[in-house]
Amino acid sequence: MKLSGADILIQCLKEQGTDTVFGYPGGCVLDIYDAIYRDGTLKHILTAHEQGAAHAADGYARATGKTGVCIATSGPGATNLVTGIATAYMDSVPLVAITGNVTVANLGRDSFQEVDIAGITMPVTKHNYIVKDINKLASTIREAFYIASSGRKGPVLIDIPKNIQTEQCEFTPAAPAPYLPKPVAPEKLKEIADILAKSKRPLLIAGGGCIGSNASDNLFALAKKMNAPVCATLMGLGAYPASDEQFLGLIGMHGTDAAAKTFRRADTVIACGMRFSDRVAGNRAAFAEGKTIIQFDIDAAEIDKNVKADHSVMADVNEIFKVLLPLLGQTDRKDWLKEVSAYKEYENANFDSSLPAYKILRALRSFTDADTRVATDVGQHQMWTAQYYPFEQPRTLISSGGLGTMGFGMGAAIGACVGSGKKTVLVTGDGSFHMNLNELCTAVSHELPLVILLMDNNCLGMVRQWQTLFYGKRYSQTTLDRKTDYCKLAEAFGATGMTIASEKDIRPVLKKAFAAKGPVLVDCKIGIDDKVLPMIAPGKSFEDIITKLG
Repeated sequence: MKLSGADILIQCLKEQGTDTVFGYPGGCVLDIYDAIYRDGTLKHILTAHEQGAAHAADGYARATGKTGVCIATSGPGATNLVTGIATAYMDSVPLVAITGNVTVANLGRDSFQEVDIAGITMPVTKHNYIVKDINKLASTIREAFYIASSGRKGPVLIDIPKNIQTEQCEFTPAAPAPYLPKPVAPEKLKEIADILAKSKRPLLIAGGGCIGSNASDNLFALAKKMNAPVCATLMGLGAYPASDEQFLGLIGMHGTDAAAKTFRRADTVIACGMRFSDRVAGNRAAFAEGKTIIQFDIDAAEIDKNVKADHSVMADVNEIFKVLLPLLGQTDRKDWLKEVSAYKEYENANFDSSLPAYKILRALRSFTDADTRVATDVGQHQMWTAQYYPFEQPRTLISSGGLGTMGFGMGAAIGACVGSGKKTVLVTGDGSFHMNLNELCTAVSHELPLVILLMDNNCLGMVRQWQTLFYGKRYSQTTLDRKTDYCKLAEAFGATGMTIASEKDIRPVLKKAFAAKGPVLVDCKIGIDDKVLPMIAPGKSFEDIITKLG
């Protein structure tokens, strides 16, 4: 049957299992939006800004494991997607961004709202396309989805000129191409199994790859078979249940003291789907000293990139676990686990629980389920959430790790809420929220069950923390002094506003917030000098944990 390019796009999206798209219309995507209207089966979420659409598609993908889809028009509409695309790229999130453009004949002529979005996004996409032949449109869309969702996942952009949307060609439906991970050769894993059997003090580090490859169950089985402690990177939180006795929490710059001490003592470190970023490895030269490093990663570019591995396997992490588990015998490491448990007990006994953020986030857990999605923006509140909120299941933390995108939270929370169909939480800060508060209108328009906890300290807290430590308390442009009344702002958008002004307010206000319908914004008053601790100074090793900021 003959279809227009716009209709082919809609049919291909549905072929790929897409049920929801996020976007903002404009001149060069009018035919696509007309096709969405005429089809009537795709759910479209109109955001307030294209960047919000990209973050929403990202949050949807992180929360569901499906490929997120966003749509924007040419020129500024397309460039407004770039930060969201880069965010997804850094965190290996499957995303397909669809942009319109001027006609093929007008490309390169500086036409109205024309921009080379393929050239702009080349460094931050797995692949991108400019479709100049209507006969290649369907195959391009199918290939884009395959690339986005296979291997190390990531964003793909398809730029569709306006004439391609209106031209017609024959369309033949096709099922999505299945992704079959490459088989893992057992020979290398036999060697690694022998090393692990001899290790006295192994440590498993779970990265985002464990979640992307749906490896949580096998990671748990591996930890139990090895009797090994487990810690996680920011992107790996939720891959292993926080309540399990072998879990140590976050590792890295703002990781737990127990994780840092365990790492120092470990003789073998098994890095599972993580890339040894500077926030984890710190001083990379000292990081691996005196340890056997084993790295499992699907991306050849990550092997030995930041930290030299003694042994590595390039493959899907879950496929590695499937082959490795039968090669391992049950190992008794009671002494090692006892030592690690002592680190946890010491940390808990000496932990300062007076921090308001700690009290709020600990109380939050009693109002949420194990599968509740918790999104964050970027800053102190993000690290407090990673430290204090116990993530029990994969795909429950929705946060920008690699790019560290302030303004990510509202869009991502909307996408996660739409994808999960359940009450969703956003933990944000007053700095980040001012970057994305426009998307509150989107949450209200769709009556989304979203609870926003705004950590209100009247400053850019993480930057102020660094200025305290490294810049002699010269607080240049980090004290906000904004007069925003967040409760009135929420009400102006049509949401509900509440305030936590002191500890006695925490539970009563949270109870009301979770009982309310639609979006609720809770203004959480916290101290301007509240800190994220511990903190590892730049370029330092784990031996140099700073526990007090002067």
